[in-house]
Amino acid sequence: MTRYISFARPDGTPSFGRLDGETVHDLGHPGAPSWLKDVLAGDLGALAAIGTYPRRAVRLLPVVPNPGKILCIGLNYATHVAETGREQKEHPAVFTRWADTLVADGEPLVRPPETTRFDYEGELAVVIGKGGRRIGRDQAMEHVAGYAVFQDGSVRDWQRHNIQFTPGKNFPATGGFGPALVTSDEVADLASQRVQTRLNGELVQDQPISDLIWDIPFLIAYCSTFTPLAPGDVIATGTPGGVGDKRTPPLYMKGGDRVEVSIGVIGTLTNPVVDEA
Repeated sequence: MTRYISFARPDGTPSFGRLDGETVHDLGHPGAPSWLKDVLAGDLGALAAIGTYPRRAVRLLPVVPNPGKILCIGLNYATHVAETGREQKEHPAVFTRWADTLVADGEPLVRPPETTRFDYEGELAVVIGKGGRRIGRDQAMEHVAGYAVFQDGSVRDWQRHNIQFTPGKNFPATGGFGPALVTSDEVADLASQRVQTRLNGELVQDQPISDLIWDIPFLIAYCSTFTPLAPGDVIATGTPGGVGDKRTPPLYMKGGDRVEVSIGVIGTLTNPVVDEA
C-alpha cells in the first residue's frame, strides 16, 4: 500500500515523500521548502523522487503540516451523542483546530498544567485533494486525496467553559495527525474500517466508520457550502463513544501514558503523553 508522509530532512528542511517500508523517497523540490498539500490536486504517483533516506534519518511531521483549514466534526457517532447526554441535532457540530495544535506520529502529546481532564478522541481524517465550493454530494469523493488518522485530544474543562469548543481543542501539541496519507483508491472498503483507540494497551474506543451519522460525502458538501475547500484542508470526521470523560470513573491521559489510534489499513497513530514542564 502506497503511503505519503511529510517530514523534515536531516538538514531540517521540510519535504514530503513516499514511504516504502523503511525507505523514504523524497518527492520535494530540491533547494526549496516543499509541501504535500501543493501536489495533492495532481497525480501523486507520477512524481519522481529526487533521492532517498532511511526512515530513521528523517523526522515525521503531521501528514499535512500546514493545512489552510482543519474542520472538526463533533457528535458524529450515536454512541458518543448518547454518552454526552445531548440530543442529536439536524446538522453536524463543526469547530476548528489550528495546525500548531498537532504533532506527528511518535511525537508526544502535551498535557497542559491547566487541566487534569486531558481526553483522547480517535478519528478518521479526510484530506482534500481537489478544492471547490458548494461541492455536490455526488461529486464529493472526487475531491478526496486520501485518509489519515487523527487524535482530537481534548482539554475537557476548557472545552466546556462556555458553549464553544475552541479553547479546549487548541492547546499546543494536544492533537495528533499521522502517520501517513493513504490515497482514497487504496482503501477498497472504507466503511468497514474500525476506529480503535487504545490507552496504555487497553481498547477504549472501537467502532466502524459505517456508523458515522453524517458520512463523508455529506460532510464535504456541507462544509464546502459555508467555506471553500482547498487541497490539504482536513476534515476530522468525529469520534466514537468511549471517551474518557464519560467513563465511570473517568479515564484521562497523563504524563507517562501511551495512546494509539488505529484505523484498519489506514494505519496506527501512536503518541506518548507528557506533562508540560
